[in-house]
Amino acid sequence: MLQALLAKETKLSVIGLGYVGLPIALEFARKMKVVGFDIKPERVELMKKSIDPSNELESKDFEGCDIEFTYNIDDLKDATFHVVAVPTPINEHNLPDLKPLLGATQTVGKVLKKGDVVVFESTVYPGCTEDDCVPILEKESGLKFGEDFKVGYSPERINPGDKEHTLTKILKIVSGNDQEALDLVANVYESIIKAGIHKASSIKVAEAAKIIENTQRDVNIALMNELSLIFDRLDINTFEVLEAAGTKWNFLKFFPGLVGGHCIGVDPYYLTYKANALGYHTKIIDGGRVINDSMGAYVAQTTIKKLIKAGYKVNGAKILIMGTTFKENVSDIRNSKVADVYNELVSFSADVDVMDPYASSEELKEEYGYGLITEITKQYEAVILAVNHKEYLSLDESYFKSITNGNAIFIDIKGIFRGKIKDLNYWSL
Repeated sequence: MLQALLAKETKLSVIGLGYVGLPIALEFARKMKVVGFDIKPERVELMKKSIDPSNELESKDFEGCDIEFTYNIDDLKDATFHVVAVPTPINEHNLPDLKPLLGATQTVGKVLKKGDVVVFESTVYPGCTEDDCVPILEKESGLKFGEDFKVGYSPERINPGDKEHTLTKILKIVSGNDQEALDLVANVYESIIKAGIHKASSIKVAEAAKIIENTQRDVNIALMNELSLIFDRLDINTFEVLEAAGTKWNFLKFFPGLVGGHCIGVDPYYLTYKANALGYHTKIIDGGRVINDSMGAYVAQTTIKKLIKAGYKVNGAKILIMGTTFKENVSDIRNSKVADVYNELVSFSADVDVMDPYASSEELKEEYGYGLITEITKQYEAVILAVNHKEYLSLDESYFKSITNGNAIFIDIKGIFRGKIKDLNYWSL
């Protein structure tokens, strides 16, 4: 199959062209014919103009790519190797929302032919590919799994905003439903991945490997957040403690902060869901999730307490939040815990403004109910530096003093201005 793809005798399809799918589609399209499929026509039209709707790629990244962008399912019929890279979010009850994944699986099933291969990249709980997706492929296609078509799983490892660890430079885990499928999937991905391939022994192992990558980070960050709750009561700066402890050669360097986004703040819930279904109730993972999900409210409540201590009225207090995306230097607002900070402050009747050089005001209004200010027109009693966008790193205390009143509160969530703020009332996690 690889030779047919490289000779452009057949096509490879990528279903879902978000921050994961689009880079994969473009990289394959440098070597073979690719059909990039997305259900949103407005996104497809942007990509046809070499515009990445996720704002991760530049127009030059589309150059030299043999790719057809479409939202028409019929355009997928000529493809023989299908990559599914759609989001796997959680719902309002923190349970897996598989609708995008199962919908994409139905789409592939409708065009699946004998001899085709389907590879899933979406993050799922162990067993999801074979237990939930394969039956849909069989039902929609009328084909028999293992005999008529093969399935693989290769978890995505793309880190939004990271220009160093890009797709081809990250070791790729691959798996297949049998040895033939494993070798085939490995060969296809080896054609674009420079960092190398790791062959997992089964699809379930590959699924589990992905889910624990982010669960491990979540638990460790939760420990740092819990330590920050303790150290704050001891009037110790957490980042100074970590700096000192980090001088030991085997100390693991994690830091406190707001844990949002579509990976670390979401993936552990897929694992706890599967564990609960098996009759095991997770303890450490659940505990970490409770701590991390509470940090936005904690930051807001600390801000309110410091305002009161400084003699300001909470009702109508002017507060500026700088940054509202889920992480620095990206436009993605999905599962941003800055929204928790905002909502908690508003519940105290504070007058809160939000600014961000990357986020879309319209998307924020639709998702969280608040928009962005375009310019600073107030003198604030408190400033919360919530996201460390590069545009904020060059600012200094004189700037923050120029937009604040008197003995203002400066909340530096990740501690990047530690030791640089002398006159304002400084606090960090």
